[in-house]
Amino acid sequence: YKLRADDYHKKQSTLAALRKKALDKNPDEFYFNMVSSQLKDGVHVANKAKGTEEENTEEQRKVMRTQDIRYEESVYSRPTLHTLESKTIQGAVEPLCIKKLAKQRKHPYKILSQRIDREKMFVIGQKIQTRKDLHDKNKKVKVSKETVNASAVYKFEAKRKR
Repeated sequence: YKLRADDYHKKQSTLAALRKKALDKNPDEFYFNMVSSQLKDGVHVANKAKGTEEENTEEQRKVMRTQDIRYEESVYSRPTLHTLESKTIQGAVEPLCIKKLAKQRKHPYKILSQRIDREKMFVIGQKIQTRKDLHDKNKKVKVSKETVNASAVYKFEAKRKR
């Protein structure tokens, strides 16, 4: 009796949850897949239009061809060693312009080095804080060892406060 009753209550709660989910559903909700599918015996079945597969594959082939052509142009438009040796460099050759470009190139590296320094300082602060916490009289268990990039992790036993 108990097993049957539990099963019945489980099914009833599932049905209640599904009813609630149906009530919460937005009636204006629409997905384009709803147009090309329908329910048959409670199962979703997708309807495929007949000529679209052939048209899609032909269109896809055209797109792929154009992408291949663009890729080949980009690969083959790169200068070879021979052209680099024989021709002069085109682009910025003025000293001021070159300095400006070099400064722009160095800027992201400078930002990155500042971030790395901040991270190192943060790790050092964590290590100092864990050493301060170790002076506490509570029982503690070491969870992980101290590494270069992270401080040691300890698990402290909860102490009841009065």
